[in-house]
Amino acid sequence: MKLTKVRIQNYKSIADSGWVTMDRVTCLVGKNESGKTAFLQALEKLNPVESSHSDFNYVYDYPTSKYTAYKRRHEEDPDTVITAEFEVTDAEAATVERMCGAGALKSRTVTVKKDYANRTSWTVEVDKLAVVKHLASQLNDGGDALTAAAAAATTTTELLAAIEAHGAESEAAGRIKTRVTSWRDNNPWQGVVRHIDLPKFFYFDDYSVMRGMVSLDDLIRRVDEDGVIEDNEKPFLALLDLIGITPEEMRDETDIESLTRELEGASVAITDEMFEFWRQNDELTVQFVRQPADPNAPAPLNTGKILAVRIWNPNHRASVPFDQRSKGFVWFFSFLVSFQKIKDDKATTILLLDEPALSLHALAQGDFLRFTDERLAPNHQVIYSTHSPFMVHPSYLDRVRTVTDLGRDKGTVISDEVFRTDKDTVFPLQAALGYELAQTLFVGAHNLAVEGSSDYIYLDLLSAAVEAKGGEGLDDRWTVVPVGGADKLATFVTLLGGNQLDVVALMDVSRKDKQRVDNLLKNGHLMKGGLVQINEFTDQSEADIEDLFAPAFYIKLAAGAYRDKLAGKALTLKAIGEGHPRITKRIEAYFDAEGINNGVFRHQPPAAFLLREQAKLMPGVDDATLKRAEAMFQRINSLLK
Repeated sequence: MKLTKVRIQNYKSIADSGWVTMDRVTCLVGKNESGKTAFLQALEKLNPVESSHSDFNYVYDYPTSKYTAYKRRHEEDPDTVITAEFEVTDAEAATVERMCGAGALKSRTVTVKKDYANRTSWTVEVDKLAVVKHLASQLNDGGDALTAAAAAATTTTELLAAIEAHGAESEAAGRIKTRVTSWRDNNPWQGVVRHIDLPKFFYFDDYSVMRGMVSLDDLIRRVDEDGVIEDNEKPFLALLDLIGITPEEMRDETDIESLTRELEGASVAITDEMFEFWRQNDELTVQFVRQPADPNAPAPLNTGKILAVRIWNPNHRASVPFDQRSKGFVWFFSFLVSFQKIKDDKATTILLLDEPALSLHALAQGDFLRFTDERLAPNHQVIYSTHSPFMVHPSYLDRVRTVTDLGRDKGTVISDEVFRTDKDTVFPLQAALGYELAQTLFVGAHNLAVEGSSDYIYLDLLSAAVEAKGGEGLDDRWTVVPVGGADKLATFVTLLGGNQLDVVALMDVSRKDKQRVDNLLKNGHLMKGGLVQINEFTDQSEADIEDLFAPAFYIKLAAGAYRDKLAGKALTLKAIGEGHPRITKRIEAYFDAEGINNGVFRHQPPAAFLLREQAKLMPGVDDATLKRAEAMFQRINSLLK
């Protein structure tokens, strides 16, 4: 099943997270102590890979401010902590249809809840009659009487009664009887649900990083006595499992050469995969050494046999203990070791990564994002938390959810409206966008300077829509550079052109822009024909990029973006009138006249609204808009050398 949305209630700092939608990759952004870890830990307990992490404990987990009142009713009325909605996959649905009949599963949505009594409940819409009819259709070897009686059955009770009366000697009857009686209360619902697997949740944080030295005797003793293993020992056990050796065999193995080759082989395989994405130093190797304990070492490393993990650096011709090496390398290697075991498990696993790659260099964090998209996401949903701007992919802001602690009464809330929160929470997103701009500013061979971020959004979405219809979108070779306003265009064009880069300027057209146009044409840094004006593609003497859209469509964007500010006033084409050729100017005048948002209308909110709601809104873009956009893209692309 695929996780689609989650709600956490009354867990640590979270009073009610609200419904949080989940993508293939979901990024939780928030300040320290905002509740990101609490959300991930609660989610893990729904069905953890590590069984020791499965139970909620209301004494420790219930919000402190409400604990006393809740304690009195816990036994009789335990609160629900987690509610998760999943979507049944095509493969699971096909299995249900094959085993239980067409239409047995009435809905692909499955809701799973878990409460403070650690009871898990499922809600699945099942057509029980369809299951009974499917089973009855298989009773074709017990004679006409059995076939007729089974066909008349509408419940499993009636079906079993028909089998008892007519099908004692039938092989199919015996098989179906065994199957139905294996369901609790002979309930067809049980027969359907057993073909739907609840994903496992694998949680990984800094406490899961592999140790540099492990006492084999101490580890074996604790496993035998109570099975309690520290999180930072689990990657080591995963590594042993990968090469097919137990801790006892590791301790007692006398063929040291064979043992060393096994360990090194596993290490090399993992390190090779790591170096596809680790660009900081691709010559490091991980070494394993089994050695006697040092009597002077702290317990339990002072007795028995020790497995030491070291990192060899050929540049320095020396090795250092694993946990004394770069924390970033240690974290990445430890995660990969743990992930190898998860990857080999046939069960569906959702990865919960708490502040992953935090100790990595900024560029290495970018490498980890690439690793997430290319290695993890194709086979696993990934939910990760961060407060680092380098762990926010600026091209995929739709995967971001902001995590904000609203204080004692409201607690942690999580939202997919990424820019509608406090400045500290949203800072990583703003920094990520700023960093992306800084990185692309001087590296693009072909630069398209536009006035603002809204232009960037419209170009991206319209290009995708045109290409989806088989038309010509904006060529991928263009680097789109929002410069922060028409008055900055000339400065940025000079800056870019002065670096021997191809520069084209796309600008809105108004009467007051004549001087700006003259300045751009005179500074000598634009490509020949490199001033592209929006009114070349509209029937208007003055035009903004917003005028590429049909007026009715754009007014819908503006109304959606400012719905909380309208205070009951209608934002329609009729309301804004026909006083100006540019629709943004007409809306500005209306806002000023009606006192909406203190008379201020900005271009960015409607663009951000379209970006957030693109799946719903972009199909409504009409052919005339796409035709205007394609003409613009063809004009810009024609300037490429």
